[in-house]
Amino acid sequence: MKWLIALCAAVTFALPASADEIAPDTLVKNVTNEVLDILRKDKDIQGGSTRKVQDLVETRILPNFDFQRMTALAVGRDWRQASPAQQQALIGEFRTLLVRTYANSLTAYKNQAIDFKPFRSAPGDTEATVRTEIRQPGTKPIGLSYVLEKGSGGWKVFDVVIADVSLVSSYRDQFRQEISAVGIDGLIRSLQAKNKNPDAPVKK
Repeated sequence: MKWLIALCAAVTFALPASADEIAPDTLVKNVTNEVLDILRKDKDIQGGSTRKVQDLVETRILPNFDFQRMTALAVGRDWRQASPAQQQALIGEFRTLLVRTYANSLTAYKNQAIDFKPFRSAPGDTEATVRTEIRQPGTKPIGLSYVLEKGSGGWKVFDVVIADVSLVSSYRDQFRQEISAVGIDGLIRSLQAKNKNPDAPVKK
């Protein structure tokens, strides 16, 4: 499930940092079409080029995610108990974990289509949810929502929800178990180990 969340998030949210004045649904629609076109035409990405995929993630996707808020939400109630140094370490490792997931997911793109649902917002809103559906041949459409917040740097994504499963919530359950067992430092070490050896399971 997480790889599909990452794939859809990576495809849809390669948002330009200069577009903070555009409505979130328009922003998502415009850039989705651009990124899908790149994925369809770039033979290196289709062939699994790690370098090109990582460059795409670093330059087009990461600037548009609020990793601090995502990490704080994923860690949950224990976030306030972490020292500033621990918080920065968690943000860095969580970012690295998601980067690798997104990069791996982009190479799995197989012409999935994205339909956008009607978008509603009110003047002055600082949070928005853009709802879409992923269509794949031979399967039922999958509901996919993107939750954004508007801050000083424009609209930023802080959660992705697919088939009623929140990316942040799914990590929160895992992180809570880790912290209960080995504490904040133990979670950091576990994430570090996972990022150094992505094929190894995260310690429980």
